[in-house]
Amino acid sequence: MIDVGALLQKVEDAAPIEAVEVIAAELGAMVGARLVTFLIADFSGRSVVRLTSSEPVSGARRHGADQAETLPLADTPYEQVLRTQRPDVESADGGARVIVPVTDRGDAIGLLELTLPRRPSAAEVDEIGSAAHALAYVVIAARRHTDVFEWGQRSLPFSLAAEIQRRLLPASYNCEAGQFTLAGWLEPAGSVGGDTFDYSLDRNRLQISITDAVGHQVEAALLATLLVGSLRNSRRRGLDLAEQAAEANDALAENSEPGQFVTGQLLTVDLTTGLAQVINAGHTLPLRLRDGRVEEVGLRVEPPFGVLPGKTFEVQSFPLEPGDRIVFLTDGMLERNAATLDVAAALADSAALHPREVVHELGAAVLRATDNDLKDDATMVCLDWYGGPQRERSTQYGADPERASGVGTSARPD
Repeated sequence: MIDVGALLQKVEDAAPIEAVEVIAAELGAMVGARLVTFLIADFSGRSVVRLTSSEPVSGARRHGADQAETLPLADTPYEQVLRTQRPDVESADGGARVIVPVTDRGDAIGLLELTLPRRPSAAEVDEIGSAAHALAYVVIAARRHTDVFEWGQRSLPFSLAAEIQRRLLPASYNCEAGQFTLAGWLEPAGSVGGDTFDYSLDRNRLQISITDAVGHQVEAALLATLLVGSLRNSRRRGLDLAEQAAEANDALAENSEPGQFVTGQLLTVDLTTGLAQVINAGHTLPLRLRDGRVEEVGLRVEPPFGVLPGKTFEVQSFPLEPGDRIVFLTDGMLERNAATLDVAAALADSAALHPREVVHELGAAVLRATDNDLKDDATMVCLDWYGGPQRERSTQYGADPERASGVGTSARPD
C-alpha cells in the first residue's frame, strides 16, 4: 500500500533540489522497486530527459552534481504514455517495467519509470499512478527554488531572446476544466523571439491572448515583454477586454520606437453561456473545427497594438457550440517557406487528438514543411469547448475519462 501522505511529508523535510530523489526512493521502498526514475518532458516536445545525480551516464549533460540523459520519444513506450496518459506495464528481466504519466490538469510534465521484481496488480498500478500525480505537484513546487528542472528540459541551448520570451509564457502550457481544454505550443523552443500566448481562468471566465511582436530576436522579445506586461497588469486589476487592449496599445505607443508594433488577439469566454468576445489587432484569423469542417472565424481586423495612440478597440462576439475546436495561430505557421503546409487540413486530421497533441502535431508539421529551418516563431493555441461538466467529455478523444481529463492515472512547467 502506497502512503501518498508519507511521501509528501518526506518531500517537505527535504531540500527542493532533492525532492524528486526523495520521493523516488520512498516510493521504491514502498513497492519494492529495484529502480525508480523521473523523466521530464523537454522543451522540444520530442524527447524526455532522465534527471539523476547518481553514477555518470555516457553522453549525458552535466550541471554540477546533476546529469541529464536525453531520450528521443519517437516510437517508444515513453511517447505512448505521454500521448495517451495511460500507464504502460511490460515484462522485463524476470519482473516488470512500469511507466506512468506525471501530469497535472493535462500538463504532461513527464514520466515516472519503475523496475519491479514482479508484475504489479491493477490496484498497484493505480496506486503508482496516484503517486505520480502527487509527484507533479512536487515538481511544480520544487522548481520555484532551483534551475535544475529548467536546465534539464533544455536539450538545446536557449538564445537570449528565447530566455526573455519564456518568462512571458504561462506557467503551464495546458489547462483542463469542466467546460474546456486548452493547450499552447511554440516553435522553435530555443531561438528567435516575439511570439507569446497567455491565459487566465476565473470562476466564470476564461481569458486568452496570442501576440506576435514585429522583428526578431531580442528587439522583438523586449517589445513582447512590454505588451504582455501591460496585458497582465490590466487583467489583474480587473479591467475588461476593451480596457486591457487600450492600455496595452498606449503602453506600446508611449514606450517603443516608431514602426514597432504587436499584432494580437485577446479573447474572453463566458463559461456559463459559451459566448466568446474577442479583439483582433491585425492578427491572423483563428480557425474553427466544427462537425468535421474547418473554417476561419470571421473577424474584422483592426490596426496592431502600438500603431494608433489613444485608439479604442472593438469587442467582437461569436458563440461557441459544444464540440467546437478553435485554434489561434501566429503568422509563423503561414510563412513563405512553410507554403506546403495546409494548416486547415492538418487541423481536420487531428480531430480525434487531445489539444496537447494537436498543438504538438501542428508544430511538428510546420517544422517538416520548412525542413527544420523556421525563420519566424510559430505559435498555436488550441481551445476545445465542451459547454458542460467534465463528465460529459469522457469520449471526446476516443478514450476513457482518465485520458480525457489527464488525471486519475497520473505540463509545460513554468
